Amino acid sequence: MQDERNPKAQIAQKRRYFGLEEAIFILLVILSIAGIVITDFSQHDGYAYWAFMVAVFGGLAIFVSWLQAKTNENDFGEIVKEQGKHWIHTLVVVSAASLVIKSGQFTEINASLMILMILALATMLDGMRIGWQFSLVGFFLAACAIIVAYVEQFILACIGLGVFVVVGTLLWGYWLNKDTVE
Repeated sequence: MQDERNPKAQIAQKRRYFGLEEAIFILLVILSIAGIVITDFSQHDGYAYWAFMVAVFGGLAIFVSWLQAKTNENDFGEIVKEQGKHWIHTLVVVSAASLVIKSGQFTEINASLMILMILALATMLDGMRIGWQFSLVGFFLAACAIIVAYVEQFILACIGLGVFVVVGTLLWGYWLNKDTVE
C-alpha cells in the first residue's frame, strides 16, 4: 500500500478524483440536454424529469463532496449534513412549485422551465461549496432555460452550448493539471 503522505501518490489520487469529477460534470451536462429533449417531446414528462433530476444532482453532489473529503481535512459527516439540507430544501421548493403548477397558474412548459431554473440556482449555489464545475453546470442550466424561452431551434443551441462548455472545461482542466505533470 502506498504511503498517504507520499506527494506523488497524493497527486495521482487528486488526478483520479479530478477525472471522476470531470466525468460527473459531463454526465450532468448530458442529463441536462436529455431533459431539454424530453421536455420538447413531452412537457408533462419533462416536468417529472426535472423534478427527478433534483435528486440525481443532489446525490452526485454528495458523491463529489465525498471524493473531495478524501483528499483534504474536511469532515465528510458535516459535508453530508450541509449537502443534504441544501438539496432537501431544493426539493421542498420544487414540491411547492408543483402545488402552484397544479393550481393551473402555469402551463407544463412553464413548469418545466421553472423547475429547471430552481435546479440551476441550487446547482450554482452548491458549486460555491464543492467547486466551479457545479457552478458552471448551474449557469449552463440557466442559459438553456433562456435559450428554450427565446430560440425556436433550442435543442441544437443547447447541444452546441453543452459541447462548448464540456470542451472548454476539459481544456481548462488539462491546463490546470499540466503543471503537476511536469
